[in-house]
Amino acid sequence: MSTDSVDSGDAQTQPEIEVTEEAAEQALSLLESEGLDDDVAGLRLFVQQGGCAGLSYGMRFDDAPDEDDTIYEHHDLRVFVDPASLKYIEGSVLDYESGLQAEGFHVDNPNVVSECGCGESFRT
Repeated sequence: MSTDSVDSGDAQTQPEIEVTEEAAEQALSLLESEGLDDDVAGLRLFVQQGGCAGLSYGMRFDDAPDEDDTIYEHHDLRVFVDPASLKYIEGSVLDYESGLQAEGFHVDNPNVVSECGCGESFRT
């Protein structure tokens, strides 16, 4: 079950971050293995300087959101995004890929104008 942002912003103008069911299941499993309460804790998705294209994605688990975070909830997973990162990743979809070449979380970001050859960094 997917829900809208639990942030107090207007749903019509609220930037959206989507999470696929597979990504949510994988993240919730990892969150549980860390012993974190998934009613409060969540996955932080952020953008940082780095990589050959200039920006790269970061993810980590946080015990709770920061005061200025936008909070999304999809398939029972809470996702925290800080205001500075949101402008780079609004409209993105967080997915989990498994295959022969690679396995892990992947951000499909419509704001990207170019990526490095390995796909680890991007430019908007």
